[in-house]
Amino acid sequence: MKSLVILAAGMGSRFGGLKQIAPLGPNGEFIIDYSIYDAIRVGFDRVVFIIKEENYDIFKSTIGSRVEDKIEVKYAFQKMDVKEVPADRVKPLGTAHAIMAAEPYIDGPFMIINADDYYGYDAYKKGMEYLSNMEPNTYGLVGYKVCNTITENGSVKRGICETENGYLTDIVESTVERKPEGIVTKPLDSDIERIVGEDTLVSMNMLLFDQSLFKYLKEDLNEFIKKADLSKDEYLIPSVLYKHIKSNDIKVKVVDTTATWYGVTYKEDTDYVKAALARLHKDGTYNERLW
Repeated sequence: MKSLVILAAGMGSRFGGLKQIAPLGPNGEFIIDYSIYDAIRVGFDRVVFIIKEENYDIFKSTIGSRVEDKIEVKYAFQKMDVKEVPADRVKPLGTAHAIMAAEPYIDGPFMIINADDYYGYDAYKKGMEYLSNMEPNTYGLVGYKVCNTITENGSVKRGICETENGYLTDIVESTVERKPEGIVTKPLDSDIERIVGEDTLVSMNMLLFDQSLFKYLKEDLNEFIKKADLSKDEYLIPSVLYKHIKSNDIKVKVVDTTATWYGVTYKEDTDYVKAALARLHKDGTYNERLW
């Protein structure tokens, strides 16, 4: 079975509140509704929500109730189950740690996405094509043109993809902002800005894996625990991928998409996203009502 794993344990601090279930579609749809709808259209068999356990009831009564009769649904809880983590830490331990919670529900190739990002049908279509023809030790990353991932209301964080012959060599976590001189990026660990082309590929955390990933996640978590400041550091999937690309354990194919990303990074993005989703219903990309 092919599974869609949705990372929904984040706090949405910049937008405020549980933004995964903010109604943004013309009929009150959540962004996550579009993700599941597009995943069903391209042939996914199962969706696994990774959430905080305290949000289970609200997820099940809203999102779950809409889709449980259309696709198999599982819930996995990202818990603070690393004993070395300080008791007063509130923020989840990171995306790589979150993915580990899904392992009991994964029995084949799977896609990872964020709960609060609209990815677009083409991205799911390309992702499913890749999952259906995966080669051993070769994962995938759906790469977006940076110009299709920007908000007009401030900078955003994006993973700038560095590639060689179509395969990922590194992801440089950066701030990205459109300025008068062009699209300006700055690595999170540097003050050096540079202007990049509109077609520069970025990661939006739409990733394609098989079950071998869990072995690396478990092994690397122990190393992370030993080296990290567990009061604030996050165990992130790009770091895991980078390590194993460098050690030649894996390759990561960058799968281009023409899709446009939408998301509410800032409250001021809300009206723009609502208008964009309404247009997608009007032009026939989606039915008048999803469900």
